[in-house]
Amino acid sequence: MKRIGILVIVLATFIAVANAQNAKSILDRTAEILSNKGGITAKFSISGQQAGTLAFKGRAFHASTPQAVIWFDGTTQWTYMKNNEEVNISKPDRNKQQMMNPYNFIMIYKAGYRYTAKAIGNSYQVHLTSTDARRNIKEMYITVGKKTYIPSQIRILQNKTWTTIDISNFKKANLNASTFKFNSKEYPNAEIIDLR
Repeated sequence: MKRIGILVIVLATFIAVANAQNAKSILDRTAEILSNKGGITAKFSISGQQAGTLAFKGRAFHASTPQAVIWFDGTTQWTYMKNNEEVNISKPDRNKQQMMNPYNFIMIYKAGYRYTAKAIGNSYQVHLTSTDARRNIKEMYITVGKKTYIPSQIRILQNKTWTTIDISNFKKANLNASTFKFNSKEYPNAEIIDLR
């Protein structure tokens, strides 16, 4: 009887390790696609309410919604609010950077998270759970295509609230550095507020 119990424990451990390795390989493939040297463009919708376009290349990104435009060059962020033509300049800390760039959502699995994966139709869904209580993102689900490994949805648990980000029109691009910097010539009437 003891041998059967030990066998069950060994099999359960083997299955858990195999599942974690499968989840890691899925995220590794997705991270490889997101690391396209030229960058990525996509459309997004946050919890079905706010929609827009996104371009990113490594840590830099550019996002545009009907309310605002954001540029982030990896260090400095410019946020243009369309309703009052105001540009806020800031240097976001690491936690804020994590919440802004989808590349960071995918890459956080490398430290401080346990993960499992399951197949759902034509997609894989990877579930990440934080192993560090200090993490802002406690849980996350990343859904990627089985054939493409392109993310289609990210669900994040932060401050006891779930946020869903749907991603579409995902394309590799060839973006230059100016994509991620605010150009004051294009917004001559904007009031600049430097918060750095």
